[in-house]
Amino acid sequence: MIAHVEGTVSVVAPEGAVIDVGGVGLLVQCSPGTLAGLRAGERAKVSTSLVVREDALTLYGFGSDDERNTFELLQTASGIGPRLALAMLGTFSPDGLRGAVAAADVTALTRVPGIGRKGAQRIVLELAGRLGSPGDGAVSVPVQAGPGAAAGLLTWRDQVRTGLVSLGWQPKDADQAIAAIEPEMAAEPGAAAVDVAAALRAALRVLGRT
Repeated sequence: MIAHVEGTVSVVAPEGAVIDVGGVGLLVQCSPGTLAGLRAGERAKVSTSLVVREDALTLYGFGSDDERNTFELLQTASGIGPRLALAMLGTFSPDGLRGAVAAADVTALTRVPGIGRKGAQRIVLELAGRLGSPGDGAVSVPVQAGPGAAAGLLTWRDQVRTGLVSLGWQPKDADQAIAAIEPEMAAEPGAAAVDVAAALRAALRVLGRT
């Protein structure tokens, strides 16, 4: 297992970063919160989890060991793969996730793109008592949360904002792009939650026109 990666950040993209370790550029998939702490040209150390599939080896990076351990534990629940586990950590901090599961807050869990009510109920059933209680783990990389965000729960606007800032845009420009795409995101028919990746791409298109 590759427990962590430390080196110079070469590239920061919407879904991951390239970290130069001994002349080798490692592509590390990260949540927006983790990406917010990375800057191209600066040294960084991220905790990692290597997911092995028949057709791919994918390295996932996190701002803390606690976040990495939570990512791995989430995948022991039925129907949760690495992508969905990463989406959960893009919506919740580890402590926020512990709190939601401990309180059986199904409504909060359905805010994660890709998780419906039945899936949220299954997560509560399978992970209750296994994730621990809020405060049990280490503190994760801080994420810039907008006003009104619930404790431990990041709105899609917060996630898109941190993603844009990590890509080098000014916070003011990021806020303007988010405001521009809000009507489009709200108009998605039947959507239980906004797809953060789609929102980030839409915001980048707006910024590309300015």
